[in-house]
Amino acid sequence: MENPSLLSIRPASALLETVGAPQPFILEPLLAPGIAALIYGPAGAGKSFLALGLALAAAGGGSFLGWTARRSHNVLYLDGEMSRQAVAGRLRLFGSPPPSLRMWLAAEHEGPRLDLSTLDGLLWLTRSWGDVDLVIIDSLSSLAGGVLQQDTERWHEMRYFLDLQQRSRRAVVMVHHANRDGAMRGISRRADAMDVIMALRRPRDWQSTDGARFELRLEKTRHRSGAGLVPIEAQLCTGPDGRAQWHWHSGGSAALRRALPLLQQGMSAEAVGKAIGVSARTAYRLQRRARELGRVLRTSGYGSKG
Repeated sequence: MENPSLLSIRPASALLETVGAPQPFILEPLLAPGIAALIYGPAGAGKSFLALGLALAAAGGGSFLGWTARRSHNVLYLDGEMSRQAVAGRLRLFGSPPPSLRMWLAAEHEGPRLDLSTLDGLLWLTRSWGDVDLVIIDSLSSLAGGVLQQDTERWHEMRYFLDLQQRSRRAVVMVHHANRDGAMRGISRRADAMDVIMALRRPRDWQSTDGARFELRLEKTRHRSGAGLVPIEAQLCTGPDGRAQWHWHSGGSAALRRALPLLQQGMSAEAVGKAIGVSARTAYRLQRRARELGRVLRTSGYGSKG
């Protein structure tokens, strides 16, 4: 029997014997069991639509923005901001929701407010949710406002909660707001606990009529790699039948999309920059990104700098 007053130190080989093979992804290659993920971006950029898309795909065993769920998972979506009518309206856009997607709305809740920045609130949640593989919290400001302040004790409680979900192989996705400068709002140590950070930005040519249209960059993908983690641009559109459809492409921003055909014609980075109205520095960055994606070959001719 181990002495509880001593640290459990063992040979590295023993660790391999106690840890089994990795479990299949919830959404491959983005969300694995036990990960903590954060979505953040400016108001109105489409964060909640992105979170709902993740939930529907994971619960229905489908695909979303290039990520794939190979089977259905039990998903719990917590909404702290919208009315019942607004949530129902969004769900109708995508047809009948899968049976394994469950929702809790703060707008329907009577009694004490659910505050996930407190230990009591976290215990209340975990005692209520039953069997769940993925939990989506939309948003931190509405359901866990205390952790947004410089409150070290409350963040420790949230960090302990995330650690428990990791041990239980339960994934957690949290939706958060960006500040006026576009950076993540609140204390910086929150990012340290995340395995995946998804940053949303509006494309430079975005217009209010575009609705939920954004550039998505994965700022942090701990222990993950692959083609499914490249930047994408996505827009939620409504078809003639009134159903919502996501139109998306990988490879980054609208600037890259405009630069690609010119680069593929053999134009230099400088010429491409002038043609699409970006600086030479940005043009070289776009050229490097196009090469990384295999969309432009590396040559010793035009545009070879960088």
